Amino acid sequence: MTVRVQRTFEFDADPERVWEFIADPAKRAEAISVVEEYEIDPHNERKAKWHIKLPIPLLNSTVGVETEDVTREEPRYVKFTGKSRALRVTGEHTIEEVAGGCKLHNEFVVDGRLPGVEKFFKRNLDRELDNLEDALRRDLGLTV
Repeated sequence: MTVRVQRTFEFDADPERVWEFIADPAKRAEAISVVEEYEIDPHNERKAKWHIKLPIPLLNSTVGVETEDVTREEPRYVKFTGKSRALRVTGEHTIEEVAGGCKLHNEFVVDGRLPGVEKFFKRNLDRELDNLEDALRRDLGLTV
């Protein structure tokens, strides 16, 4: 089963500032609650390894998810993919300039590879987008 969530955030902020956050793999990883730790590839800043902890019976340890920004169209679009034995994830972020600020369109697709993964993300993926929005607002100095 695949879980898909789409959400748009609106910010009274310069689109370039939103780009600085959303194009940074470290900032994206820090916003996701199940990412226990992460490493940015020292040879390629578009690659990172997330160590995620999911509260499901078959996973009693963290799982490494190899992520990579596969498309960047600065300063408006970034797409990343992540692969592991437990799941596949795709995230897309599109910045749209509007009067007084910008909108950030987000889409996440998670394909579980182990029982329970899809169920977890079906219940929690929307909350993870809340976390992303809150982290971005904090980074921009806006009220959360």
